[in-house]
Amino acid sequence: MSALWTAAEVIAATGGSGRGDWSANGVSIDSRTLAAGDLFVALAGPSFDGHDFVAEALKRGAAGALVSRKPQGLAADAPLILVPDTLEALTKLGRAGRARSKACIIAVTGSVGKTGTKEALRRALERQGPTVASAASFNNQWGVPLSLARMPSDVAFGVFEIGMNHPGEIAALTRLVEPDIAVITTISPAHLGFFPSVEAIADAKAEIFQGMARDGAAVLNRDNPQFERLAAAARACGVTRILGFGEHAEAAVRLVDCHLYSTASAVTALVVDEIVDYCLSLAGRHWVNNSLAVMAAVKAAGADISVAAAVMGSLEALDGRGRRHRIAVKGGEAELVDESYNANPDSMRAALAVLHGISPRPGGRRIAVLGDMLELGATASKLHAELAQPVLAAEVDLVFTVGTEMEHLDRALPAVRRGAHAATSVELVPALMAALRPGDVVMVKGSLGSRMADIVKPLLKGTRDAMLAVKG
Repeated sequence: MSALWTAAEVIAATGGSGRGDWSANGVSIDSRTLAAGDLFVALAGPSFDGHDFVAEALKRGAAGALVSRKPQGLAADAPLILVPDTLEALTKLGRAGRARSKACIIAVTGSVGKTGTKEALRRALERQGPTVASAASFNNQWGVPLSLARMPSDVAFGVFEIGMNHPGEIAALTRLVEPDIAVITTISPAHLGFFPSVEAIADAKAEIFQGMARDGAAVLNRDNPQFERLAAAARACGVTRILGFGEHAEAAVRLVDCHLYSTASAVTALVVDEIVDYCLSLAGRHWVNNSLAVMAAVKAAGADISVAAAVMGSLEALDGRGRRHRIAVKGGEAELVDESYNANPDSMRAALAVLHGISPRPGGRRIAVLGDMLELGATASKLHAELAQPVLAAEVDLVFTVGTEMEHLDRALPAVRRGAHAATSVELVPALMAALRPGDVVMVKGSLGSRMADIVKPLLKGTRDAMLAVKG
C-alpha cells in the first residue's frame, strides 16, 4: 500500500519547513485515537493545545507532526514540520488532497439527515469502487479539511458532510471540497437563532453550489417549500443538472409507494426512468426520504442503482441517531431508542413518529425524554410548545423534559402525560429510572448542547451492570 503522504508532499502542500524522509498512512488531530503511522496535526482549541500532546503522539508511533512551534522535550531530529498556523496548514493539506483526486466527490448538507445520508451513500458506493467518507460528523472548519487530507489519491468516490450555523461557512468549505454532486437533504428551522428566516437558512445551504463545477449535479428535496429557491441558486452558479427527490409528480427520483413498519420500510421508487423496489432497514418516513436522496446521488454519480438498493436493506442506525437497545429496568427489560445526538423541530417530529410505530410490550408504555432544541432564537418557546400536538398524535404516555425551553412543552401537555421536568439531563436521571418498567419503549432526544447522552449512558450502564451480575 502506498503512503497517504510523504514528508516532502506535506511540506509542499503546507509551505512548511522540516526534514526527514518519513511517510504517513493517515492524518490525526487526536493523540488518543492516533494510529501508528499517522501524521499528527497539533491544533489549538479554546480548551486545549495539540502541541501539548506531540510527544505522546510520537511515542504512540506517529510518523510526524505538523506544528506551529517546537514543543519542549523533543529530540533534535524529531519528525516535525513547522508552519505558521496548523489549522491553516491542515486546510492546505486538505486542498492538496482534493486537487490530486480524480474521484467523484459528493457533498451532503441540509437541516436534518446529513450524517445518516452521508453514511448510507458511503455504503451504497463502497461496493462499487474504493470509497471514503467523512468520519462521524466532521463537517466544520477543521473536520472537512481533515476528511479531505485523509482521502487516498486513488479512490473512486468521496462523500463529505458540510455543516453550518452561520452564513458564509458553507461557501468556504465547498470551495475546499469542490463537489461534483451536492445533496441538500431538506431545509427546516434548525438555526433560526442565527438567521432571520427559513429562506435565509436555504440561502446559506445553497452556498454549497459555489464550489461546484458547471457540469455538476444538485440533488434537492422536491417536496420542500424551498426547492425552487435552491434550484434557482444552483442554476445561478452554473449547475444545470438538478435532480429532485420526493413524492412530487415532477421529482426525478419519485416515491411511488412505501409501507412503514416498526423496524423497516418497503419502498418503491421511480429513479429517473427505472422502477426500483427495496427494503430499507431503518424505520421512519424521514429515512424513506433520505434513501431517495441516496438513490438520486448514486444515479447522478453514474453508479449502479441496483447495488445501492440492495445496500438499503443492511443499513444500521448510528449511535445517537436512532440506534435501539434492550435495557434492564426493575423487574425486566425495556427498549431504548437513542436519538440523543441532536434535535430540531422537524427531527423531533420524525423521531416521535418512529416512536409511535413501536408497540410497547404488554404492560409497557411509550415514553419520550426530550431536551431543549437549541439555536431557535425568538421562536424557541413557540416551537417547543407546538411539539405537544405530535407528542399526543404519537400516543406517548409519559413525557420527561429537560431544559428551560422544554418547560413550554411540559405546560402544554395534559397533566396525565407529564413525567417529570429537570433543568439538566443529569438531574432528570433518577426520576426517569424510577419510572421505567418492563415493556416500556423510551426515546431520548434533544440538541447536542442539552447533553441528552448523559441520560442514555446510565441507562446503558445499568444494563451492562445487570448482565455482569448475571454472569458473575
